[in-house]
Amino acid sequence: MKHAVVRRRRGYEHEIEIREHRLIVDEPQEKGGTDQGPTPAELLAASLASCTAITLEMYAGRKQWGLGTVEVAVDFEEATADEPPRFDVRITLGAELSEENQEKLLKIAGKCPVHRALKAQDVQIHDSLDFVDEIEDED
Repeated sequence: MKHAVVRRRRGYEHEIEIREHRLIVDEPQEKGGTDQGPTPAELLAASLASCTAITLEMYAGRKQWGLGTVEVAVDFEEATADEPPRFDVRITLGAELSEENQEKLLKIAGKCPVHRALKAQDVQIHDSLDFVDEIEDED
């Protein structure tokens, strides 16, 4: 199983630790944050975009298709009480491909792990709660 840890720095600003990598996530000022990094929803959209791009590049590499420039842009709307989240994925390539290969790439794009997780009806999330030995004062 893979591992990611998030630790509070101050306010809504948190540090994400994944392997030896560190990222900052925060909320914009209008939501009470200090805007020191992208929001969790923005990271989710970025995960979808990067996973889609890498999945397409890996597939094209196996098929020995040249894709040229690869850009994946994701526009998104966060979930509300009445509506699920919405992600619009736009793939731009710098090479010309046959209509058949274009259709195949769109199908492959939908098979990236993040895309599949977002569409899954049976995603399993298990929450648990632990406490530190010493209580810390909140900022």
